[in-house]
Amino acid sequence: MKRANRRAFLRTGSQAAAAAMFPPFFLQTSNKSGSRLPVVGSGAQVYECAHDWLVPPEGLVWGDTHGLAQDQQGHIYVAHTVNKSSMRGEAVVVYDASGRFVRAFGEEFRGGAHGLGLRRENGQEVLYHCDINRCNIVKTDLAGKVLWTHGYPREDSFYSQKPIDFVPTNVAFAPNGDFWVGDGYGSHRVLRFSEAGKFLGEVGQPGHRDGEFNTPHGLLVDTRGKEPVLIVADRGNRRLQTFSLSGEHLRTIQDESHLRMPCHFHAQGEWMVCPDLDSQVCILDRAYNVVAQLGDGRASNGEVGSRRGQSRSEFTPGQFITPHAAIFLQNGDLLVAEWLPIGRLTLLRRV
Repeated sequence: MKRANRRAFLRTGSQAAAAAMFPPFFLQTSNKSGSRLPVVGSGAQVYECAHDWLVPPEGLVWGDTHGLAQDQQGHIYVAHTVNKSSMRGEAVVVYDASGRFVRAFGEEFRGGAHGLGLRRENGQEVLYHCDINRCNIVKTDLAGKVLWTHGYPREDSFYSQKPIDFVPTNVAFAPNGDFWVGDGYGSHRVLRFSEAGKFLGEVGQPGHRDGEFNTPHGLLVDTRGKEPVLIVADRGNRRLQTFSLSGEHLRTIQDESHLRMPCHFHAQGEWMVCPDLDSQVCILDRAYNVVAQLGDGRASNGEVGSRRGQSRSEFTPGQFITPHAAIFLQNGDLLVAEWLPIGRLTLLRRV
């Protein structure tokens, strides 16, 4: 049912008219081996594009590369679904800051690893895994030890009275320890829980008006302004929405010329990165204006995901296909994960 919902959603999204793009900026530089790498971006946002910067360890084959995080030690965590051909089954792969493999864990997430969140609690960093196969949220330590598992909120009458899927896609963390969950592939609602996993309430409902969602796929508590706000990637409605932390709708941001199918967010300093499933990575300022569109590789037929079946040899250097997650690394570079059945991790190195 979840796969059918995703296919229907993409089919609907692909029917939107092709939108105008920023003028492309595309240079060539040389890396240490002498091969030439594309450079994407414009103005203050220019990056050298190194595709397949992270590769899986021997015996493990990428599935859809879905989630990213980096801990305080600089270790990078990649959540992927694991390819059917893989001899190994670990769905979370860890690298050091230079891109060298460290360890892998999480065979229980094979087929379902999706959103990945990381924060510090009680003096230690922990991971929040969104499993779209087993339909739950799992908190683990950084080595993969399970601390708790949470399914749909039984306290919420909407879930307890109706046979509806709970398919969490991403999490966001509130300053007081609470966390928000986007039920992006299930109820199209945004739920709030305490740090211990107690259900506290919800925001929004399915629909297309302000305060309503169609695939609230990603979310972040944005602390760049005077007051923290919850920003939601309302992907099916092709827009962003912001809310107060008490749940009041504040603003709807819709600009399909520049922001087409937003997936998630990560912020560093004054900038926010937003991976866009419609073949680009966007940089947003504090007012949520798109200041750069990176690696725009929109298919000529306008159909999102239509190039997912291509081999690596068919990919165009410097162009994205289906960006699903993106984070700022500690040094200011960007790392991008794409929803591709053979996975891809691209480093955007600041020029």
